[in-house]
Amino acid sequence: MSNGGEYGHLDGVAGLKKVDMKTRTVVFMIYCLVAAGAFGIEEMVSESGPGIALTMLIIFPIIWAWPISNLVAEAGSLLPSEGGVYVWARDAFGEFWGFQAGWWNTVSIYITNGIYAALVVGYTSQFIEMSQATQFMLKIAMIVVFTIINLLGIREVGAVSTGFSVAILAAFTLVAIVGFLNWHGNPFDPFFADWGGGDYLEPTEAIGGCLAICIWMYCGYECISTLAGEVKNPQVIPKGLLIAMPLIALTYILPTLAGLGSIGNWFDWSTDGTQGSLGYYAVLAENLGPAWGYAFLFIAIISQCAIFNTYLASGSRGFFVLADDNLCPKFLVKISKKRGVPYVGILSLAAVTAILAQYDFTTLVMAEVVFVLALYVIMPLSVVKLRKLAPIEDRVKNNLYVMPGGKYGIYFFAGIVVLISVIALMINGTDYFLIGIIGCSTGPLFYVICKWAYGGVTKRDPVNYPINPKTRLAYGDTFHLGIYGVVSGVLSIIGSFFLRVWEGSWGEEYYAEDGESTFWIFNDYYAMLNMLFYIGIGLTVFGIIMFIISKTMDKRKPITKIYDNENLNM
Repeated sequence: MSNGGEYGHLDGVAGLKKVDMKTRTVVFMIYCLVAAGAFGIEEMVSESGPGIALTMLIIFPIIWAWPISNLVAEAGSLLPSEGGVYVWARDAFGEFWGFQAGWWNTVSIYITNGIYAALVVGYTSQFIEMSQATQFMLKIAMIVVFTIINLLGIREVGAVSTGFSVAILAAFTLVAIVGFLNWHGNPFDPFFADWGGGDYLEPTEAIGGCLAICIWMYCGYECISTLAGEVKNPQVIPKGLLIAMPLIALTYILPTLAGLGSIGNWFDWSTDGTQGSLGYYAVLAENLGPAWGYAFLFIAIISQCAIFNTYLASGSRGFFVLADDNLCPKFLVKISKKRGVPYVGILSLAAVTAILAQYDFTTLVMAEVVFVLALYVIMPLSVVKLRKLAPIEDRVKNNLYVMPGGKYGIYFFAGIVVLISVIALMINGTDYFLIGIIGCSTGPLFYVICKWAYGGVTKRDPVNYPINPKTRLAYGDTFHLGIYGVVSGVLSIIGSFFLRVWEGSWGEEYYAEDGESTFWIFNDYYAMLNMLFYIGIGLTVFGIIMFIISKTMDKRKPITKIYDNENLNM
């Protein structure tokens, strides 16, 4: 906790203003964080094939979204704290792993939030022809408007999310109804992309590309937990998660099924809005008239605004909570006196977005998927560990949410999320895997820098959590660095061989033809595989060195718990 001193109020988590939140508001905020419509699924259809796209949209709510919703609901009910996954990982495994979770989650939002401003300009350009200067001003105007809304507080963010969600849901409901009423084809044909004349997609390539987009479409449930410290009644968040999950699935499945069954032409489905491209808007335009199609494009603009608005709220709390635990610069803990919101975090995210929204940062976006998948490995493991630290009996007494199935249920939910995350890491693409391995490694690096510079949890409680004078890190940190090095190194080595087999029949040609990356290496398939191998060797050696150091210079038992019973909301 940080004191505001001269301002006469508290900074940090202790200074946040708490507001009452209705279940419906939470549901709509989650809807905006995860979906805000079905935009993006068009690329699954045209790139992989309508059959595999629909199949994954139907299966993934069961094997991915439902487990994640339950994991987030249980951990969020137990520890309804500002920071969400960061706090869960910190309290389960210590501040090193908590920092990794917080870093991966927050950096991914800082990198990608500019996409939504760029998409708003792209959709608007279909109505109005704009110069580069006009596009720039529109992006800035959008960022300013939603920054102001966020500075007012999460009550206002929730109100805007509610209004946007109602409009988006109404539009996609209309698409589904019109599509089903004009059904005339098999939406699952072909199963894998096949353009005829021997031009078809290999199943491995189709599954890999489709899987990446599908996971992305069903990501974001954990983001609402980042705001839990500002909600007076945080147990409303688990309720909202369990309602939002099926709502999101239906928003994806029904309009896509109806659209493919009515307008067909799966190979022309796209989000780019070019001449001849099709999508959900075409269902209305072809059956109700062109004006309805243009009206739906306006909904597409609202959708991107909705996502931007909620991610600005969620992402701005990431470094704020780390700073409150002395793991980031302390100026980030500043709280506005009147509104009780972390205004420095909001403004910093808005500023970074304003810069990145002006550029093509495709290479950086590659890391975002891997950051999220890494988060979905550590989050389930944290929930399992917290189940052991806080018995179910105590939770039931306090009316906290516990996922169904007992210990077998939590092992199943956690296990399937970890398994899918690891598989997705491997088959998402060599370029994504490489940039992800490099990007995720910034977490341990910046943890060491921030721990040395700001002290971490030790600064708050030096008696129970002392610094090792030999390493200037917390006792046990070298052991955790060793785990990270060996696990990520072995994964990188395995990936270099697995991807050679998985993408071997088409990888070299595919990456050479892609040719869009700023860095040449992402267009050279075998160079990427070799780099993965050598990075893996380097990380493994680093991990082994850290293990040796932990045995000789870091003998105190590693700290694996940083919370007390008061934090368990019991």
